[in-house]
Amino acid sequence: MTKASLPSFLTVKRVSETEYVINKSRFIGRCFPVESEEEATMKIAEIRKQHWDATHNCFAYRVGKTGSVARFSDDGEPSSTAGKPIMDVLCAKDITNVLCVVTRYFGGILLGAGGLVRAYSRSAADAVDAAGIMKKTYAVCVDVRVDYQNYSSVEAYVRSKGKIADSNFCEHVEIKAFIPEKDIEVFEKEITELTNGRITLQKTDTADFIDLGL
Repeated sequence: MTKASLPSFLTVKRVSETEYVINKSRFIGRCFPVESEEEATMKIAEIRKQHWDATHNCFAYRVGKTGSVARFSDDGEPSSTAGKPIMDVLCAKDITNVLCVVTRYFGGILLGAGGLVRAYSRSAADAVDAAGIMKKTYAVCVDVRVDYQNYSSVEAYVRSKGKIADSNFCEHVEIKAFIPEKDIEVFEKEITELTNGRITLQKTDTADFIDLGL
């Protein structure tokens, strides 16, 4: 599958940390945006070092534009009561390039298998909600050169179709923007019609998955 054949995917916006206490057990949920399995395992190692005294540091991660690399761990909790519930949250949200770690400090009261599943599920869901979800779209970078007379309408049109990265005001206005790859042909046609051809448009070699805020 090529990048262009996968127009977008969902991931988390930022690092997050939440806390949930039930029957004296403390659950600390964290989410991290990650770009590779190596980055995910490094974050897990950091958490384990930071919370060396915790009873469990359970985790799940999905990496790759389709979540093709997926791992989870119960870290000593009964089988399928911790890592899998965390993974189920990530899959239900359809997010990838994400790591979620839930650290537990045991409070002395057993929660039972059902209680553990609910606790880890809630901690993971709270952490994802706190991290926020965004859509990354496969986009190409275009350089638009327009005169001042047409700048206002062109700027508004470009902003409605993608994300403006930079604007340079000199003899003409030069706009650098990212446009979804799937929309680029329509974009070129419509922006040319909008200015009656009084525009210079050039696609650059830059293309990647970025947050367009769409």
